[in-house]
Amino acid sequence: MFCLMCIDKKRAIKNQFRISEKKLLTIAFLGGSIGMLAAMNIIHHKGKKFKSFIPFFILESFFLLFILSKSIML
Repeated sequence: MFCLMCIDKKRAIKNQFRISEKKLLTIAFLGGSIGMLAAMNIIHHKGKKFKSFIPFFILESFFLLFILSKSIML
């Protein structure tokens, strides 16, 4: 996720075709929320638009990890 955010930031600077917000949010929802949070803080990428989604996505990621770890232990 972090790499995708970096690529999108570089494309934004060069006024090139960018990765859609829908794709970025989908990947964050599927487990890339930590990378998205890191990219927002390190390279200052789309901080205002995504800040409201990040806490939910981080909780969702930990919940998925918990469920996966329980299923593996069985």
